[in-house]
Amino acid sequence: MSTSDIENPESDPFDAIVDAPFDSALSERYLVYALSTITARSLPDLRDGLKPVHRRLLWTMRQLKLDPSQAFKKSARVVGDVIGKYHPHGDSAVYDAMVRLAQDFALRYPLVEGQGNFGNIDGDNAAAYRYTEARLTRTAMLLMQGLDEGAVDFVPTYNGEDEEPELMPGLFPNLLANGASGIAVGMATNIPSHNVAEIIDATMELIDNPHVEHSRLMELFHGPDFATGGLVVDSPEIISNAYETGRGSFRVRGRFHAAEAEKDEDKQAGIERLGGGQWQLVVSEIPYQVQKGKLIEQIAQLIADKKLPILEDVRDESDENIRLVLVPRSRNVDPELLKESLYKLTDLEVRFGLNLNVLDATRTPLVMGLKELLGNWVTHQIEMLQRRTQHRLEKIASRLELLEGYIIAFLNLDRVIEIIRTEDEPKPVMMAEFGLTDRQGEAILNMRLRSLRKLEEMQLRGERDDLLKEQDELEKLLASPARQRTRIKRDLTNLRKEYGEDTVLGRRRTTIAEAAPAVEFSMDAMIEKEPVTVILSAKGWIRAAKGHVPLDGDFKYKEGDGPAYALHAQTTDKLLVAADNGRIYTLGCDKLPGARGFGEPIRNMVDIDAEAGIAGVIVHKPKGQLLLAASTGKGFAAEMEEILAETRKGKQVVNLKGDAKLLVVRPIAPEHDHVAVVGDNRKLVVFNLEEMPVMSRGQGVTLQRYRDGGLSDAVTFKLEDGLSWQMGGKGDRTRTETEIHMWKVARGAAGRMPPQGFPRDNRF
Repeated sequence: MSTSDIENPESDPFDAIVDAPFDSALSERYLVYALSTITARSLPDLRDGLKPVHRRLLWTMRQLKLDPSQAFKKSARVVGDVIGKYHPHGDSAVYDAMVRLAQDFALRYPLVEGQGNFGNIDGDNAAAYRYTEARLTRTAMLLMQGLDEGAVDFVPTYNGEDEEPELMPGLFPNLLANGASGIAVGMATNIPSHNVAEIIDATMELIDNPHVEHSRLMELFHGPDFATGGLVVDSPEIISNAYETGRGSFRVRGRFHAAEAEKDEDKQAGIERLGGGQWQLVVSEIPYQVQKGKLIEQIAQLIADKKLPILEDVRDESDENIRLVLVPRSRNVDPELLKESLYKLTDLEVRFGLNLNVLDATRTPLVMGLKELLGNWVTHQIEMLQRRTQHRLEKIASRLELLEGYIIAFLNLDRVIEIIRTEDEPKPVMMAEFGLTDRQGEAILNMRLRSLRKLEEMQLRGERDDLLKEQDELEKLLASPARQRTRIKRDLTNLRKEYGEDTVLGRRRTTIAEAAPAVEFSMDAMIEKEPVTVILSAKGWIRAAKGHVPLDGDFKYKEGDGPAYALHAQTTDKLLVAADNGRIYTLGCDKLPGARGFGEPIRNMVDIDAEAGIAGVIVHKPKGQLLLAASTGKGFAAEMEEILAETRKGKQVVNLKGDAKLLVVRPIAPEHDHVAVVGDNRKLVVFNLEEMPVMSRGQGVTLQRYRDGGLSDAVTFKLEDGLSWQMGGKGDRTRTETEIHMWKVARGAAGRMPPQGFPRDNRF
């Protein structure tokens, strides 16, 4: 309750209610929340690359004197001070942010040095903050350099009891060096980490030539340099375009590297030879932000689900370095095929989205390209240099004022002593007699007797001369933009020495190299090739016996069932199953049930209509063709590739009208050049194969004309070899008729009676 309410107990609290439309009230409050999220939580500042929570963490640790040279302190102490003084949020959020600053697999250049369990790349969490300790790193100190030199403004904390810096003024390019990610309201940011030496090279090029082309910057600034290494495998054009616009994405892969391999090419390929032709693959680096434990689970699940049949096992042999061992199913597996399949099926290859969305100097969110980003950062660093220089000049002026007073005192030492001894108020007398300022008079009165030595005067004069010289240099620096740019370049050159390619922290970890064209593979390529005999019963039960057994063998069937189709195939083959309604389905031979029992109903595997029967079962052949003919006498040739079906519902290939059914499904051999068609009326017609169109779907064309009845059978053959058909009776006898020119007519003819001995059932 307010004071006025206490003074006037009769006041109605409902008087304070404002009558406003709900949508406007809600939108106004949501806008405030959105702006707060964007500017004070989720997006990093362009100038120091930090969000408020990270900035407050570093400032608190500096206040606690947790320098790299000092002892560690409990993380609980740091978190307590942060949430108590500067950041009124949950302790777990603050501690999680601090943990990330200490993880060398999360940050390219860690800002906090942790002692204790700070989590690991497997995805395990850090220990509670009462168990861990922390202090700042050298990088964090460089980022905060200048806080005591007037480089930045200090703002009151949330409760007004203390002050905190608005940003960190140091020269370390933290935004690009360590990257950032965050989701605000209506916008997000995702910036990868980069190599400091490359950032500095590109920045110095921009300082020398403000109109530099983006392509020139990309020659020096190659792209992401992730904390966990790996490979960026996109083309230079894709990477360059992403940095030019500020938006894009990169494919990031893990690295295969076998340190123990004898041959250099095996080391680079990650192949360890085990003797006897056996080998295994070794993964030494995984993509950024991928948890090793989750990646191993992914691979193990693929093996369990038989989605990666060319892989036998995965083992984690990591210590402080990552070492994932992948054991192939057999030594004949192609290593490149195994790698490509792992890239496609697991997080061994991920896509990192670049979104250079940052807050500029006016706290406005903007998506910037690389050149704009570096240009704004250089402008900020020059401003920091100017402020530090101005602050130093003010300090020098203040010190020179005191030095002039000290020197006057030494020159008139006896008179000064006399005034101090005789006067009740010596300061105004000295100020009037020697023309001193109030500060000078106070400083002389506070001098110690021991400093009244001759040597002290010489030191004071020397200090004054040095300060006057420094003052002159700083004034020249402040007046000359060219000198300021030179000074920034000199400081950047010194910083580069600490993070050069030859240092442990500075060497590039991520390789940027466009990937070779991917090995084309399908899941079929991973199936181990074995011969099988496919058996389909009259009632639609299907199974696959191992090996190529005789097709006229004595196969067992359920009571009331019998044989329909039997054919030889390989586990890598696909079966084309044609229903008599013109729909064709695809089954993988490797997925067929074994022949120990009676198999499974084919309708459990594909969605064949209940009233439809099976018209044919064919082994799919690449570039092969099928002869498809309906009971109406219409038909066409179809490419097997065109009629492969990806789903259980199959593919409608032959369009049928009325009661018509698909009767003939036969493969067309490459050497065949003629078609023979026989009708229910026992008339035969032969015509050239070229007269029959090749279609992917339709009714086809008339193959034979009928007055009554319809088509009985059709087949393709080579005219030279003649037309063959199965003889009746026992045994596997065939008869071949070579003299069939009298039956050869144009497609669509009625035909004539077949040769003597043609089967009575009108089937070839």
